[in-house]
Amino acid sequence: MYSVTRRAGLTAAAVSAALLIAACSSSSSSSPSGSNTTSGTGSNTSSAPQLSVSSLDNTFSAMATLKPLVSKGKGNVAVILPDTVSSTRYVEFDAPYLKESFQQAGMSSSQFVIQNALGSDSTEFSDAQSDITKGAGVLVVDPIDSGVGAHIESYAASHGVAVIDYDRLTLGGTRKYYVSFNNVVVGQTMGQGLVSCVSAWGVKNPQVIVMRGAPTDNNATLFAQGYDAVLAPHFGSGWKEVSQPAGTWDPPTALSEFQQQYTAHKNINTALIPNDENGAPIIHYLQNQGVKPKTFPTTGQDATLTGLQNILAGYQCGTVYKPIYLEAQAAAALALYVRAGDTPPSSLLNGSTTDPQTKQAVPSVLLTPKWVTPANMSSTVIADKFVPAAQLCAGKYAPGCKAAGISG
Repeated sequence: MYSVTRRAGLTAAAVSAALLIAACSSSSSSSPSGSNTTSGTGSNTSSAPQLSVSSLDNTFSAMATLKPLVSKGKGNVAVILPDTVSSTRYVEFDAPYLKESFQQAGMSSSQFVIQNALGSDSTEFSDAQSDITKGAGVLVVDPIDSGVGAHIESYAASHGVAVIDYDRLTLGGTRKYYVSFNNVVVGQTMGQGLVSCVSAWGVKNPQVIVMRGAPTDNNATLFAQGYDAVLAPHFGSGWKEVSQPAGTWDPPTALSEFQQQYTAHKNINTALIPNDENGAPIIHYLQNQGVKPKTFPTTGQDATLTGLQNILAGYQCGTVYKPIYLEAQAAAALALYVRAGDTPPSSLLNGSTTDPQTKQAVPSVLLTPKWVTPANMSSTVIADKFVPAAQLCAGKYAPGCKAAGISG
């Protein structure tokens, strides 16, 4: 991916149905529920260059230490991202950051490809087939769902190609490694953020709708595992869980779920919402209902421009920020170790994730998210150039930025 100075204004609408970003373009196991645990699980290969999670940052400079792996390895690396709808992150961040990671490691324009399946299972599978036919020795796949993920991994295994699960674990799959943020911690962070916000905003007798991501997404399950554990004690002591819809990553569907419940339960005054994309139309709906700032706590994830602006405006408590440049570099590094036939060091493989279907522990890179509010927005997403201050602070959001110490 290009450097951290990427443009936040790029939207999914700009992505064509044939999105393909190539290097030469401009562009101890966890519980049966699939929890993540962090621990040393890798083993060192003495002749291989060493890389640690702690060495990764937004300069991408650590990737240069892996240049010996590039000269040693054979075959190409193919990355397949899932869609452009569930989150804008795949276009705005993952693709350019992955490209930057491979380039800084010394890969040439013919040695990797980054694709987006645009939400189609058949496209994701056909991309994988085509990549293998064209010489890919390693696939990095963020599966749309575990069904297509397992299909890809079975096909890859039959052709001697290794697969790394990226961001989402393929349940029942046969991947070699997994890289993601610790998704239970992501959920815990959301839950803790909501608890703090309810107190800070002085909401009495919180009547909570607890929303979820898509039931088919294991990450959504892990997020819920995290925030349910945080919220459960509060539901036993003054808070009330009014509703828990089925869940989705489709924002219009999330809005419909919320509207149905809010119409039926006018006492709802707090919402656990699992990402910024789902939260945006819900917050807009609440504003149209006359809800005032800092009276109806909501949560989010992914630190989108809209989500951050909703935080500044007092309609969202905070957002879980996942520095995707860390995830992209970790995935690229794992791919290069595998391509070279080397075992990644334990300083990189810092955790384990249990596949709840196969009960197998998957060696993992598990990264730590951050809860972003106006208090630390400047030192996180602005310092990382994740969102340009000029865009964040435009128009009516300028006073919020000034109060947060952000110069637009």
